[in-house]
Amino acid sequence: MYYINKITSNTTVDFAAEELKKYLRMMMPDGGDVIISYDPTAKEGFRLGLMQDFGLDVTDAEVPELDDILYINCDEKGGIIAGDNPRSVLLSVYEYLRQNGCRWLFPGADGEYIPMQSISPVSYRFKPSCRYRGQCNEGGEFQSDMLEVIDFMPKIGMNVFMMEFFVPNYYNHYYNHEKNEENRASESITSRQILQWKRQCEAELAKRNLQFHDIGHGFTCYPFGIDETWKSSDKELDKRLTPEQRQYLAELGGERKIHKNIPLFTNFCMSNKEAREKVSDYVVDYARKHSNIDYLHVWLADGSNNHCECEECQKKTPSDWYIILLNEIDEKLTKEGLNTRIVFISYVDTTWAPLEERIKNPGRFTMLFAPIFRSYAYSMPENYTKTEIKPYSRNKNVFPGSLAASFDYFAEWKKVWKGNNVAYEYHFWRHQCYDLSGLMQARLINGDVKLYKENDVNGIIEDGSQRSYFPSGLAFYTYARTLFDTSLSYEEIEEDYLSHIYGENWKEFRAYLQKIYDALPFEFFSRDEAAKHGGHVNRERAEKIACIREITKEGRRLIEENKNCEYRVQTLALKLLKAHADFCDLISDWMSTKAMGDYDKATELYEYARKEFGKQESEIERYYDHYLYFTEYYWTQSYGKKAADVLTI
Repeated sequence: MYYINKITSNTTVDFAAEELKKYLRMMMPDGGDVIISYDPTAKEGFRLGLMQDFGLDVTDAEVPELDDILYINCDEKGGIIAGDNPRSVLLSVYEYLRQNGCRWLFPGADGEYIPMQSISPVSYRFKPSCRYRGQCNEGGEFQSDMLEVIDFMPKIGMNVFMMEFFVPNYYNHYYNHEKNEENRASESITSRQILQWKRQCEAELAKRNLQFHDIGHGFTCYPFGIDETWKSSDKELDKRLTPEQRQYLAELGGERKIHKNIPLFTNFCMSNKEAREKVSDYVVDYARKHSNIDYLHVWLADGSNNHCECEECQKKTPSDWYIILLNEIDEKLTKEGLNTRIVFISYVDTTWAPLEERIKNPGRFTMLFAPIFRSYAYSMPENYTKTEIKPYSRNKNVFPGSLAASFDYFAEWKKVWKGNNVAYEYHFWRHQCYDLSGLMQARLINGDVKLYKENDVNGIIEDGSQRSYFPSGLAFYTYARTLFDTSLSYEEIEEDYLSHIYGENWKEFRAYLQKIYDALPFEFFSRDEAAKHGGHVNRERAEKIACIREITKEGRRLIEENKNCEYRVQTLALKLLKAHADFCDLISDWMSTKAMGDYDKATELYEYARKEFGKQESEIERYYDHYLYFTEYYWTQSYGKKAADVLTI
């Protein structure tokens, strides 16, 4: 029997105690009870609470509510499990269990590896390498999966979750079953339902004391009565605008209208003081009503080269106007007595640092560095030389195409911004779709996280699907573990993960996945990279891609030989790998045909793959995002050359 004594009275500490009890009981070979009590004076058993309540030093935490410190000092009967904030206590519980053999490898109960064994002593004190270790919703999402993902995050050491938009439209992609309408009937949902689900997610984040980051895009339309949920398919959308609304919109090509018929792509006239007043008032009102937010992201419109061209706006760069707006927001928040933290973004047109304006109260702000146009084929190019910083050219900009070049532009920002920085990344957005193995992106992420840390960026929030576990969760696990401890090599993370999901023969599975990758590598498959190398048409590559069907036969034999698994998570991993073999067959038929230059036949095969593999979606939907993959592949198929342009190399 074990005893858990809560030293600190806090709801997250309560939850941490329940989690410790649950997993201890799962590990106990002979069963038995675990008693939880609140006893600040306890000297025996497990004692859970804040390090400060144990008199432990936390001076290495710059801001204790933001910087996690994990502290464990336990023998076979119990001991102290603590942190410098309530979230860190929960993280320490999971770390204690991890060091006793537990692993969380996919979201949900099927993703757990919990050995039945006696507990061992653990002595550990650690401050994670990066302050911000998080993700942001994207792709096609459904609520039960969102809740599982939130539960999963602290188990692998993460501490930040962002819910983008006032009403996250990503839910619609899943519930309408976009890109799979032939196999699954639409289950349309209302904005009111989505908003209610968002609030439920917020409650689950609060239970775990995870940092909640909110909104992002939307502050360029809602303050003017323009709803982000207005559908771009509505050809009459622009006619909804009143003359008052229209006067505030960015002028492009001599017109003030909804840009590309998408409200979230529409900037406002930032030189218009009345327009800025409306935006700053809206931000302050939202901050006042939503005091549970840890960080409020105030971004400009999505899209690029879409800033106002009126005579007054052209007198300053978008970044300069942005800083003026942020200072006005800060003044109003200060006047209201609100300590809301604000995140501003270096993204597309604000990649260029301001020339004149400066943030007056840097303590309130964090900069989000979002190099969306970087290459995902490598971290840093070989023999890199410093990029020439091109002057800002309104609505005619060419953006940095590598992470290294992006850092050069970021260095210009750092000359005028000395505050806190976090990155916004896109590995688990469309780029993951081009690594059929999951191995290449995992290795890339390990290097990227370390580069960010070296360049004064204190963590990452990944914009990506909450279902990024196909064919495995190696890349996401690597992301989480590297953010937690940048000293970890990719090789040790890879062995840790693959050996737990595939067992003692994990190297054979790794070799199998590597063969698939070698046949259809990222730098050929990715439309971004293909654009640099003449497109997808290449007869020699077509022959290699066609070999994937032979490779998957080998994979199916390997799965069959290892199918008797001790742990459910290993059965799940093989189930995903079996579905993945079917997926790779369909993708290889499509892409080998495209590489031969038969564009029309390739279009047929893309459609066949989308519909045929869509039949399996419901079986693996907690781990695989059909909407995301085949939306991206639609654009991949749309890019390319005709049969007459076949290349021979």
